[in-house]
Amino acid sequence: MVLPLAALKSGLARHCHGALIAAIGVLPLASTAYAADDTAQTLAPVVVTSTRAPQPLAESIPQTSVFDEQDIADSNANDALGLVALAPGVQVTRNGGPGSNSGLFIRGAASSQSLVLIDGVRVDSASLGAAQLSQLMLDQIGRVEVVNGNVSALYGSNAIGGVVQIFTKEGEPHPPRFAFEAEYGSYHTQRQSAGVNGALDKDGRTTFSVNVSREKTDGFSSIDPAIAPGVNPNANGYLNESVAATLRHKFGDKWDAGVRFLQSNGINSFDEAYGQPTDINESHDRVRSASVFANGRITDAWTTHFTIAQGQDRANIEQNGVYTSRFDSENRQYTWQNDVRISEAHKLLFGYEHLDQTLDSDQFAAPDRHLNSVFAGYVGHIGANELQANLRHDQYSDFGGANSYYLGYAYNFDAHWRASASYSASFRAPSFDDLYYPLSGNPSIQPERSHSVETALQYASSALGVMRVTLFQTRYSNLIDYVSDGSFYYVAQNVGRAKVQGVEGSWAGHVGATDLRAGVTFQNPVDETNHEDLTRRARRFATLTAHRTIGRWRVGGEWIVSGQRSDYDSTLSGYGVVNLSARYDIAKSWYVTARIDNLFDKDYELAYSYNTPRRGAYITLGWHPS
Repeated sequence: MVLPLAALKSGLARHCHGALIAAIGVLPLASTAYAADDTAQTLAPVVVTSTRAPQPLAESIPQTSVFDEQDIADSNANDALGLVALAPGVQVTRNGGPGSNSGLFIRGAASSQSLVLIDGVRVDSASLGAAQLSQLMLDQIGRVEVVNGNVSALYGSNAIGGVVQIFTKEGEPHPPRFAFEAEYGSYHTQRQSAGVNGALDKDGRTTFSVNVSREKTDGFSSIDPAIAPGVNPNANGYLNESVAATLRHKFGDKWDAGVRFLQSNGINSFDEAYGQPTDINESHDRVRSASVFANGRITDAWTTHFTIAQGQDRANIEQNGVYTSRFDSENRQYTWQNDVRISEAHKLLFGYEHLDQTLDSDQFAAPDRHLNSVFAGYVGHIGANELQANLRHDQYSDFGGANSYYLGYAYNFDAHWRASASYSASFRAPSFDDLYYPLSGNPSIQPERSHSVETALQYASSALGVMRVTLFQTRYSNLIDYVSDGSFYYVAQNVGRAKVQGVEGSWAGHVGATDLRAGVTFQNPVDETNHEDLTRRARRFATLTAHRTIGRWRVGGEWIVSGQRSDYDSTLSGYGVVNLSARYDIAKSWYVTARIDNLFDKDYELAYSYNTPRRGAYITLGWHPS
């Protein structure tokens, strides 16, 4: 779906309008490893996003990627957007450097059609309907899961292309331990981070974690003046200050409760293609979530989970020292989930969610949105057969109800090989911009719809890891396009259709002592309304990472490759970027890390007219408890 120029200008004017809706508590990741055969080491990573309950990675029917603490440390990225770009099926865009407006495409789905969660918390903007991963620093993140495919039946609106779930760092049951890092590099980049986690008592029942960070960079000019002569040629810098904290207490063996808090403040200088060469533009963003959660075991087979949360997303645009727009989202969310083990091989889950969503803006007024949701799911094993079924109903105060479902099946040929298939239906609720933005909003539009089918063949072993090839197809209907009303304005209408077909390969494992991660995607992302490729989606792209520990050294690299993409009446050339990193343990607790981004100094574009960083070098000195 291609937006008209008027809609593009509107988006640019509010380009950093990031998101935080509310917090949904989720179960802490299980620490017990699944062990039944030769694949035990491969199945040991436990994921929760693909079913809303702990499950061994290799048993997940949807394609699922996991980035753990080591993967995050190995990555050359400094924010969540750069990390998830390494997952199979994922493409990202940036309108400039760190902190700038960004896009996330999973299997060709638009940014507003791919859901981002933080500890189960929705972080999509009430106004734009998309999340700002570029505002989330890795210093606060302990783990990331990426699920590819249509899973609205688990999480509701937006989860058409997939779900990215970010888990902040948790406290651990040991005496408090302190760690810090200091980094300096290209573009006068400076980063400092510090954290402490541990237990407040001897028996480890009360655990906590606190992590703070600050990053400042002078950056580079976001837009190429040769393409847009009216932009300011100055460098566009970025400042981020973030903090995350968790406190959890165990009340015996059956109940635990706690609080979580995350706040990220960003000030990003950006270029406006339609302004004056002397304009100074800044976006002031704040993403904040606060939640209280409780988990309990009612019986040996029945566990329950409660979360009460409030989230805020604040975005203010300033031009030449004067604020020109304000978008403040506030969200209150209540979640109750129950997991019931019928037997060792059969499990049920059911729950209820309520969301109150408001937007306060000086650009337009929007009524409050209220959402009531019920969901249920089943996961079971019958011999070599595995089944997953999920059903969800969401009732919105502004447009009515929406149903979604997921049906998945897998057959295990032996301890290593298995085949799977799934069929699902999803939706995306119209954003407040789609409904109410002046002159372009349409209160009568309905949700976007999609249906997906996929089949996969997987091999898993402790020797090589998890390898998977997936064939997928998603058909979109009722897409929201902005259509000319015959004058100068474009109004939201449900007139779009699209189809994305493709094959996706993934591998997360190792060869000997070398850890490897690879993903390759061939897809056909077609806008069936206009008979052209979907904007900024490549038909071919791939990633490869390799890291190895040699004595006191940890060395590795990343290779990110993409074919050409269409972008608003232009074509972006394909590119290949190589990043390298090396870490050396100086002493028992001290280490130094060096990395080189864009080793071969490639000049490429992720979005038309926007620059990307050239070759950069960075060095980090750190200390962690031994």
